[in-house]
Amino acid sequence: MPNLASTPHVAILGAGFTGLTAALELARKGLRVTVLETDKSPGGMASCFRINGTVLEKFYHHLFLSDRHILALIRELGIQDSVLRRRTKSGIYIRDRVYGLCTPRDILRFSPLAVADRLRLGFLTLRARMIRNWQSLEKMTAKEWLIRIGGKAAYEGIWAPLLRGKFGPYADDIGAVWMWNKLKLRGGSRDRNGAENLIYIKGGFAALIQALESAAKKQGSRLLYKRTATGVQVEQNKIIGITTNREKLTADAVLSTLPLPLTADLIGPSAEPRYLASLKRINYLANICLVLQLNRPLSDIYWLNVTDPDFPFVGIIEHTNFEPPSSYGGRHIVYLSKYLPETNPLYAMADDDILSFTLPLLQKMFPEFQPSNILGMDVWRARHTQPIVEKHYSRLIPTAKTPIQGLYLSSMAQIYPEDRGINYAVREGHRIAEMIHRDLQSERHTTQ
Repeated sequence: MPNLASTPHVAILGAGFTGLTAALELARKGLRVTVLETDKSPGGMASCFRINGTVLEKFYHHLFLSDRHILALIRELGIQDSVLRRRTKSGIYIRDRVYGLCTPRDILRFSPLAVADRLRLGFLTLRARMIRNWQSLEKMTAKEWLIRIGGKAAYEGIWAPLLRGKFGPYADDIGAVWMWNKLKLRGGSRDRNGAENLIYIKGGFAALIQALESAAKKQGSRLLYKRTATGVQVEQNKIIGITTNREKLTADAVLSTLPLPLTADLIGPSAEPRYLASLKRINYLANICLVLQLNRPLSDIYWLNVTDPDFPFVGIIEHTNFEPPSSYGGRHIVYLSKYLPETNPLYAMADDDILSFTLPLLQKMFPEFQPSNILGMDVWRARHTQPIVEKHYSRLIPTAKTPIQGLYLSSMAQIYPEDRGINYAVREGHRIAEMIHRDLQSERHTTQ
């Protein structure tokens, strides 16, 4: 039997998709692995809650057809029969009216823009999919690129209010690379008729999280919940352990999948001020998500972008236009999502006050909707949900290896040129596991 005491031990902070994927891979490679998670359950931003006896994501989730990394993981876990591919509708609320914006025909009929601008709008997605050298976009903001390719009328009428709605004070700082990737990603999930097709998981993403958690445990990983890392132990600039709110653990390596500012706070006493400043240089927006349970639908659109500056949410995601109401006992599920600075008063507002504030505006958009249609509601908040991807963002991203030997970073802010997404979280989990294993093997051979 192998001597477990001499087997390198890796502590992983965070039981989201990156942390669990890395845990599974490292355990397969014969390392001892401990995953520490502050929450009482795994999943991170894909964590779930129960509605009418059914599990549902706190924050809306779907997969694109091009999400090959997570689809490969699903096959590896043996739950490929849970994959549900469905056609969806997207649209936009503009000038007090809902417009479909799902197919080329919808774009040609989009009356808020002149015909020439509609054609340029349709060309924009095609143009985005043709770009291979994303580095050429790094010097431009999204505003500059969208005006250059799609025209000023489309920018002022559509893109500017959407960017302001999502990024608020950072709207003019967002890099063209972020916008390019969004257009490319959605364009790559369309069928031959131009309609968007997305993927959901039977039983919700909780089924996938549980399968991944079980696989990591079966391989030998230890998962500890309600554990908050409080500091790292470093000797001669090398990781030797980590402390939590409950215990101290020795470790040969630590992988932090936490938001960069939280990692900076964790390693503060052991790191150079300049490095800590680089981790805190990237800004984040928080997210607030109001989840309504209704006895009737609002519309037939799954993803509705909102340009009205008076409406507090930038997106209305009618989940049961994707996964049917029968999955939730006949209830219609609607997410109302808003990215915002944590200092925004809406973020601190009481749940009932958020609903009261939203209802009159929701009735304006959907006149047939009444408060009596609400069967239940939940409000979820998360602090670090959207990194601000600026021009030349590649220069801001910290490397996976830190100046402290044995400390590694793999967070959503380091996914680039893509933007977040559990598909890329899985990809990065594989990549960082390979890096940690290779480094520990090299170190072991050096000391023998």
